[in-house]
Amino acid sequence: MNILVVDDEQSILDIIQAYLTADGHTVYLAKNGKEAFEQYHRESIDFIILDIMLPDYSGWEICEEIRQTSDVPIILLTARSNEADVLKGLKLGADDYIKKPFSPKELVARIAAVNRRLKKDNQTGNKWLFSNGDLIIYPETLEVTVKGANVILTHTEFELLMTMAREPKHVFSRDQLLEKIKGLEATAMDRVIDSHIKNLRAKIESNPKKPVYIETVHGIGYRFGVTHEKNAI
Repeated sequence: MNILVVDDEQSILDIIQAYLTADGHTVYLAKNGKEAFEQYHRESIDFIILDIMLPDYSGWEICEEIRQTSDVPIILLTARSNEADVLKGLKLGADDYIKKPFSPKELVARIAAVNRRLKKDNQTGNKWLFSNGDLIIYPETLEVTVKGANVILTHTEFELLMTMAREPKHVFSRDQLLEKIKGLEATAMDRVIDSHIKNLRAKIESNPKKPVYIETVHGIGYRFGVTHEKNAI
């Protein structure tokens, strides 16, 4: 897998490169936003490790720009402990985050966790239809269309959607959803799930304030509000 690592500290780049190379990946390095964009557009990048604090662009700006055209997995590196900063990155489309200082082994595990989420939903069956085909989920290709238009979801958003759509009307607590999308790397922050749900609604709901697909069950969590018209599970 081709992984782009963006950080302005050479020592961090060297450590991450060593661990990812040992894990069998090809690693591309960038020390600022300009280099990151150049590498991203020149190489076939499968995964991005992105520091928030860079000398030119912020990691948030880079994440937002990339999310306009791609759902490539992104893990943010952050020295900030403010929950609002973490939520900002998730809102802009990051799939996960890890706080500095961190264990390189933990970073490798986080990358593996995101990739597991990519692979485990490649199921047999063509497509899942909802609301007379207004919403279509393609489990094999990890694609979603809303009223005929392709919708770009992050891998975390897609996993949340698949988890709930697989069991319509079933109520999931936030902890259950965290466990589904993070596995052993789950973080007990209810607002992380809320942030992903908000982003997901903005992409698939006609009126995110009156959701049809992702319903809130107050005091518990969320459920998928409509049933399959064609069950490909």
